[in-house]
Amino acid sequence: SRAGLLLQEKKSSLLHVCFCSVFYLPPQEDTQGPEASLYSKTLATMDSMLQTLVRSAGTLGILELQNILQLLLPFTNFQLAAVQERALARIASLANFITIYPLPQVCPCFAQATVLRHQCSKTHRFTMLGRLVGHLSLCCTCKDKGTCNEAAEALHHLHTFILQQRSRWPWLHDTGQLQLQEGWQMRQPWQLSPTSYTSKIFLMFMKYLQPSDQADIILMAIKSLRAPSACSISMAAYMVDVLVADPAFQPGQASSLWVPNIVWAIYRNLPSIKAVVALNSLDRALLVLLGKHPREVVSSLLQCSPTCTRVAMAMWKVMLSEPQAVEKVLRELFSMLMNQSLRKTSTSTKDNPRILSLAAAGTISKILLQPTFLQDVEAIFPQLFLALLFQVSFTTELTLQEVHIFWRKYQQDLLTPIRSAVQSMRLLLCSMGFETQVLAIEAQGGWDALLSTQTHLMGVRIVAREMMKTPRPLRSTIFCHLAELLSVEDPTWEMIAMVFLVEMLGCTDLNEELNRALEIFPTYLQSQCLGMPSLVLRGILRLTETPDTARKTLVLLPYVMEQLQGADSDASAVALPVLSNMLQLLEGRMPSLTALALADKLQPLFNDESDTVRELSIRLFQKAMGLVVGAEKKKMKKEVWDSLLPLLFHLHDQDKRVAKASQEALCSAGRFLKWRQLVQLAETAQAWRISECLLARNRSRAKDYLHQSQPYLQSPQEPLRREAVRFIGEPRALGSLPLPGSLWPSTGPV
Repeated sequence: SRAGLLLQEKKSSLLHVCFCSVFYLPPQEDTQGPEASLYSKTLATMDSMLQTLVRSAGTLGILELQNILQLLLPFTNFQLAAVQERALARIASLANFITIYPLPQVCPCFAQATVLRHQCSKTHRFTMLGRLVGHLSLCCTCKDKGTCNEAAEALHHLHTFILQQRSRWPWLHDTGQLQLQEGWQMRQPWQLSPTSYTSKIFLMFMKYLQPSDQADIILMAIKSLRAPSACSISMAAYMVDVLVADPAFQPGQASSLWVPNIVWAIYRNLPSIKAVVALNSLDRALLVLLGKHPREVVSSLLQCSPTCTRVAMAMWKVMLSEPQAVEKVLRELFSMLMNQSLRKTSTSTKDNPRILSLAAAGTISKILLQPTFLQDVEAIFPQLFLALLFQVSFTTELTLQEVHIFWRKYQQDLLTPIRSAVQSMRLLLCSMGFETQVLAIEAQGGWDALLSTQTHLMGVRIVAREMMKTPRPLRSTIFCHLAELLSVEDPTWEMIAMVFLVEMLGCTDLNEELNRALEIFPTYLQSQCLGMPSLVLRGILRLTETPDTARKTLVLLPYVMEQLQGADSDASAVALPVLSNMLQLLEGRMPSLTALALADKLQPLFNDESDTVRELSIRLFQKAMGLVVGAEKKKMKKEVWDSLLPLLFHLHDQDKRVAKASQEALCSAGRFLKWRQLVQLAETAQAWRISECLLARNRSRAKDYLHQSQPYLQSPQEPLRREAVRFIGEPRALGSLPLPGSLWPSTGPV
């Protein structure tokens, strides 16, 4: 045949036309005389042509065979019995041909022959086995006897072919099966009912089916469950039951491919399936698959229907019909909620965990409407509650493309994804008996605040404060779960979790759980996340102000001191009162040693851009002077001397509180240095005389004073610039020292 010289695409097209023109001919019983003879010769010629195509393909014969079978299989699903029978007869003829004509290039591994370190080319694999067995088995149950006989004949030859190939591997000989093969009378099969007989044949092939073959049959059988069907729906249901429950059906790494395909097949065909036996079979299949591959099943159904359609909800109800299955489903949905990676932004539900997370939230809200599942929901309520809160938070960051996927569904109800997520939270709280908290949050504007990125954190705080009024066991579980989540840094939800946890530090009866929070605070004090260090410091400040918890915070003292060296004024503004409280808690020599260590870190903050930081740092420095005793006092004197000129300048600070703090600190410095004149001048705020007094008291520090004055020449405050210029211009300050030109402002008024 010259057909072998054609390109595969053209060859397939010609074969399809050939099949259609022959298979659609009138039934054989309607032809007589020459037409009947021509009909028989045509079919015989077609069989000869197909065999020639396989032979002429040489080493690619197995591929050519499978291409032909691929074209023939769709005709076996036709409602016309004549078309089915003719297609099946061609398959039976080819199956018989390959038992006679050797195909040495076929690798026996296709029949589940397990050979260690065995590899074969794709061109040597017989990948059609599953689809062939499935279609032929179903066709054995057709009402037309001729169709049944042809299908049984094809299975007979296919089984012979399998055993022949396995015989090429000596250790795979099937003696018992060969004897059964010899006694298999395919042309007298109907002593039993067609379905019963076919079931036995199908089980015979089971041991030769690889997971991929089994998956192919399952997909085909699910499609065959739809009504009307030319084949037995009972047989299709039986095949699904047997294959899904088969312990050998463990797709392993391929589960990420086959399980989603099966779930998708159920979802797409379920609306057209009416027979009770078929529906029951699919119910069992879902439960079995869920038991074997819970993650793949749950994620696949979320992908099928992100908005949880009626069909999807019917499938969820099936999976939630058994207690053990309920727990698995809820756990996997919870896992999906927490998988909110911001690194993947594809709008495909398959590639985007953000969309699957949003789908999980919507599904949970519908599950909560089913009262029979509430007991199972209650078991994981704390974790589920926090996951939904994080869901609301991350939904505010969704792209417009991602929102559009859901907006088309919820538009009629005016529910955007963010509002849907908030509604899920409210529904969860109400279903667990926390209607009071829901109403209180609403009264404070908490639910509305959650909807906006600008007010979202305020909404989280309101929710946290109301959840603090729940029973202690629940609060303890939520607190511990937050601490556990924060033990691993995750930018997706760590800010929300920390805001909630810091708010819960106000619970006075969670002292036992506090250590878990103290363990994670050092990590987040060093976080690069904007606002995180100051947030943690506010939590620590609250603890230092509570007698029962204050002393526990001392383990964080070194980490809090490090915050003074950063450029974050907000963090420094909170760290300073924290350190002030901690100094009061120290015992023995620790107050003196800590005060000395603090002094050097505080002085750079005297000139901070924040009025609050300037005031608090000066007051803490004043406090530190009063705590230094013994051997540390001599070292502290240098720090005090270095502070005098900055404090003098800040007597003119535009912020009156800073000026007042500077005056009081100068008085304390005078007492520390036992310098009565400085105390008197500071008490009366005689800044000009203090500057003279500084130079007169210690002429050797003139160069240091000039160096300290330099930064103030660039101060944003005009009074401080003026005082720096005035001090540098003081004759006693200059003396014989050269004045660098860079000390003077280059332009502009002073």
